[in-house]
Amino acid sequence: MFKEGLFVFLFLSFQCSFAQYHPVASESSVRFSLKNFGFKTGGSLNAPEGDIDFNPDDLTKSSFRVTLKAESIDTDNESRDAHLKEATYFDVKNYPLIRFVSSSVTETGKKGSYQTLGTLTVKNKSKEITMPFTVEKNGNGWVFSGSFKMNRKDYDIGGSSTLSDEVTVDIKVVAR
Repeated sequence: MFKEGLFVFLFLSFQCSFAQYHPVASESSVRFSLKNFGFKTGGSLNAPEGDIDFNPDDLTKSSFRVTLKAESIDTDNESRDAHLKEATYFDVKNYPLIRFVSSSVTETGKKGSYQTLGTLTVKNKSKEITMPFTVEKNGNGWVFSGSFKMNRKDYDIGGSSTLSDEVTVDIKVVAR
């Protein structure tokens, strides 16, 4: 009986010390911006989903597995949104999800500042990216904020020569 009780206690202690969090879609945002004809334009992808394991005291067990629905693209222009959902851009019919899966999370030396290395997959094209981010405790969860640059051509997004290749992605994910 003592051994069983000790095992249950240790198991529950481990479970309580490392919580899994999930993005809160209504409080999170993934925004992108780039230049078109030299003018800044952009939009957002809505409702991130997934699992976030984060413990600043043990980053070796921290990870991000987050997806976005490509069809959620929103530029405040229905005609442009429909165009971006077509095969030349996001091809949402054949590639409905955009995925990020981390391989490591490290602290950058400044308290509350980290970076994650991971694989971003868009239209079945995967590239390793590094994303710096900050974290703030928010009640029983976290707020993750970060930004990174990517080359849209690495993912076969858009054939237009009027678009800049470099896209800036700004992320704010509230996770509970």
